[in-house]
Amino acid sequence: MNAISTVPVTAATLEVPGARLYYEVRGQGPLVVLVGAPMDARSFAPLADLLATDHTVLTTDPRGINRSPVDDRDRDSTPEMRADDLSRLLSHLGRGPAAVLGSSGGAVSALALAQTHPEQVHTVIAHEPPLDELLDDRQELREQTEDMIATFLSGDVRGAWTKFLATANIQLPDEVFEAMFGERDAQTAADEHFQFAHMLRATTRWQPDVAVLRSAPPRIVVGIGEDSSGQLCDRTSRALAAALGIAPTMFPGGHIGFVEDPERFATRLRVALREG
Repeated sequence: MNAISTVPVTAATLEVPGARLYYEVRGQGPLVVLVGAPMDARSFAPLADLLATDHTVLTTDPRGINRSPVDDRDRDSTPEMRADDLSRLLSHLGRGPAAVLGSSGGAVSALALAQTHPEQVHTVIAHEPPLDELLDDRQELREQTEDMIATFLSGDVRGAWTKFLATANIQLPDEVFEAMFGERDAQTAADEHFQFAHMLRATTRWQPDVAVLRSAPPRIVVGIGEDSSGQLCDRTSRALAAALGIAPTMFPGGHIGFVEDPERFATRLRVALREG
């Protein structure tokens, strides 16, 4: 995805243990962090532009993805490591506490940040975190994850994505699925390899400390896409909300609603931020 920002953006890098993080800052006002995994800063650019009218917005490429190179590409990227990266970015900027919107694996990173550095965040909006370990069929999901990783590492990229989408219970139109395997640059292939080989397992196996999240100062919001009903991340998100004793908050679109319709998503996100 090659979204181009329509507002002034300051881009920079930060050296952290084992990686060099690329990040972008735009706008003025209260700090909001938009974070994904494996999605990088480009995917959040339209939403960031909309929020930048009255917020300072921080976006970043997670370690090992696109413009955030790592020293050792054979080392896993864990939620704890990515939470530490976010903590260092916040300290570097000298801003906070912040509101953090995490999507998918980025939601897991944001929850880990709330557990380990609660003083740096006042609100975490965890949008569809893939917390497989919260579900009764966790063992089957572990086996399916290991199978899709092995399939990818065997060289069967199409087969790995077919299994990934089947496990996630996401149905893509044939033309969209086929477009995933069209002309691809070296960076896209490298990011995809890092995702399957070094992000997926650690992210889906992460277990939140529910007692800490319930008692720590940050307000936790669990977001679910209105179009995600029945999908794996709908199930994991509802399990997290139930464990925390809160009702999930519905957002427009599906798993990547902020990409599908950033204007509607921004409107709902602003409401969620004000509710704090």
